[in-house]
Amino acid sequence: MLKSITESPLFPIVNPKSIAFFGASNNISAMGTTQLNSLMDLGFEGAIYPVHPKEETVQGLRAYRSVYDLPEVPDLAILVLPTRIVSQTLSDCGKRGIKHAIVVSGGFKEAGKKGKALEKELIEIADTYGIRFIGPNCLGVTNSHHKLNTTFLRYEGPAGFIGMASQSGSFVTQMFDYLARRGLGFSTAFSVGNEANVDIVDCMKYLGACPHTKVIALYIEGIRNGRAFIKAAREISQQKPIVAFYVGGSEEGKKAGLSHTGAMAGPDKLYDGVFSQSGIVRAESIAELFDFCQVLACLPKPAGRRVVIQTHSGGPGASAADSCGRLGLELPSLSPETEEKLAPFIPHTGSIQNPIDLTFAKNPMDYFSNIPDILLDEKNADALMIYFLMPTAMVQQSLEQMGVAAERIEKKSVALIERLCESVSGLLKAHGKPLVGFTFRSLSDHFIKGLLRRNVPVFASPEQAAKALRALVTYKELSEKISSEAESI
Repeated sequence: MLKSITESPLFPIVNPKSIAFFGASNNISAMGTTQLNSLMDLGFEGAIYPVHPKEETVQGLRAYRSVYDLPEVPDLAILVLPTRIVSQTLSDCGKRGIKHAIVVSGGFKEAGKKGKALEKELIEIADTYGIRFIGPNCLGVTNSHHKLNTTFLRYEGPAGFIGMASQSGSFVTQMFDYLARRGLGFSTAFSVGNEANVDIVDCMKYLGACPHTKVIALYIEGIRNGRAFIKAAREISQQKPIVAFYVGGSEEGKKAGLSHTGAMAGPDKLYDGVFSQSGIVRAESIAELFDFCQVLACLPKPAGRRVVIQTHSGGPGASAADSCGRLGLELPSLSPETEEKLAPFIPHTGSIQNPIDLTFAKNPMDYFSNIPDILLDEKNADALMIYFLMPTAMVQQSLEQMGVAAERIEKKSVALIERLCESVSGLLKAHGKPLVGFTFRSLSDHFIKGLLRRNVPVFASPEQAAKALRALVTYKELSEKISSEAESI
């Protein structure tokens, strides 16, 4: 890993103080204009210099005829230009002294023989002037903590903790809304495109040193330098989890990757071995990629595979148990000490077998405090999975039945739900064991949003929750394996 993030050649690209923007205009439908507006919308605090051969102003900013007319040498150049003029523009940037660039334009290696020649020319220009660039055929970067977004969709959601490197051009930008709905966001995300100059290994190294990044997500269509990839990933994954989604394992995925970014894919089983050897947790879908990132960033490693399930409904509890069993997770019996502690809180219709099925709680508040507190304290448990059902309407109805004045019910219900969320979050911090929830209600439900906001992972099904727990176990086992191998050398 890098000793300091400023050692990375990518640091000026994702933390620029000034940007020269080529390809934006006053035509709002132009791709360059869309990307410039995304940059401005997030509130980038540095200087932005649109370069346009005719316009005096572009989107309200003073425009400049050429890179030689700029009042200073910018930290970064962004090129969203027709393929035929990209090489000359990058050369002009180099002559002006610009050392970092993002080449959004396509039509290079991914487009065939002629495109390959053009990409080779780009590489030679960069080498001549000492330029490090991302792309071509990409959307660049997002650094939410620096208010930087060069993509074509506006950044949504919080400044997050998921660092990402994607070989798909627009994948990063399309995930903004998806993550925001779950209370998640990117720290820094790279769309690397054809990787002509900067590759996915460079991005991993940067994210490994990034203080805002708790977990690294990779979208992979093909690894070009396997040895460098494994070496970097093994080192980084010992300090920070890495999750990868590989799409080139099938014949259809291989063809798509080749036409998409010119990536050369390999057999699926080969990548299984690469990820395992690298300490990387593999996701089988985009949804899993971010499910796994969430738990790996928010939860501690489990001591083992033993899971206790808490529910007040037999169906969800049985489904959770089945999901855990299919994934090799164990459901231990509770110790006599735990059964004794639980006895005052479990009605005679409930079950103290694992899953612990309350059917209903004598005091509903115990479901979010005393009961999970006892279960997390169980010596035979490495993790707790809870079924959550706390509709706001149900809370308000209970308050109404308790005689709370109608005008105070909404405020009181909000306060009560927030208190329950704090209780669950506090248990996670107090016990140092993984706790995941699942629900069949919307993740936008007030109670669920409150948990997600406090970094308590909640999933839309028991299957998702079980897979997320299994990812935690996988990461623990891979880390221990790599650590053991290092000690034996």
